[in-house]
Amino acid sequence: MGEKPFGIDKRANANILKAVNENPDILVRCSSEFPYFPACQKLIKWLQAGKYGRIIEVRTGFHHSSDLDLSKPINWKRIVEINGEYGCMGDLGMHVLHVPFRMGWRPVNVYADLQKVVKVRPDGKGAMVPCETWDNAVLTCKSIDPATGHDFSMVVETKRIAPGATNNWFIEVYGTEGSARFSTHNPKAFEYLTSDGKEQGWTRIDTGSQSAIPTITGGIFEFGFSDAVQQMIGAFLNELSGTGSNHPFKNVAPEETRWSHELFTAALESDRTGERILLDLERKNY
Repeated sequence: MGEKPFGIDKRANANILKAVNENPDILVRCSSEFPYFPACQKLIKWLQAGKYGRIIEVRTGFHHSSDLDLSKPINWKRIVEINGEYGCMGDLGMHVLHVPFRMGWRPVNVYADLQKVVKVRPDGKGAMVPCETWDNAVLTCKSIDPATGHDFSMVVETKRIAPGATNNWFIEVYGTEGSARFSTHNPKAFEYLTSDGKEQGWTRIDTGSQSAIPTITGGIFEFGFSDAVQQMIGAFLNELSGTGSNHPFKNVAPEETRWSHELFTAALESDRTGERILLDLERKNY
């Protein structure tokens, strides 16, 4: 189980995947814990049931605010030579893409709006040094839903400077027949609406600790981040068991990390050129 983003750029990712392919007897997966919240698992089942009709738009993102502290010393995440040029995209992006990729929603193009909000930071030794990596990124993509064949807009946000957001991961899906959303800002809540007539209203269902892998914790009790990490590891062990994974939502596969690198590299090109960049990501499912 490796940490995201599986390489600081496309070349590093290709080297990692080459080693993975040369060792097929080793199970390799990438960390991503947020989809294992019970409310998000409920949203995923809702998506798999196709209750949205035709997708209009998907918004998915991960927001932090800690970098709004301008006195925060620079660290390896803000240095291109160590962390790569992706910046916030490499740091947060695989988390954001886990559910869309698993649903088969791979971007066919991307237009990127990248921001370097903080240009210098303290080095911890009394000097100010350049802060080189991207703080915030908004990627506007066109994708195709394999369940319907229709295209839709997908907005991918990775922000390390999002005022008021401590650690907020979210996904929102809007469709012609129904819409649904989940955010770790309200981690128990699965929200959905049905498009029926002229008026629609959101319904909120509070979930307890009804995780994909059963635990001794009562279903009515709270579920938190550390529980999501354990559920992620449980999904890994389920696949590692050798009996064939029967988990409803597997960990991020190495090939899915490659798709993320294709997207982030295209986003860098889009920001440099000001153009929308075409992508060709395989339709393979996991």
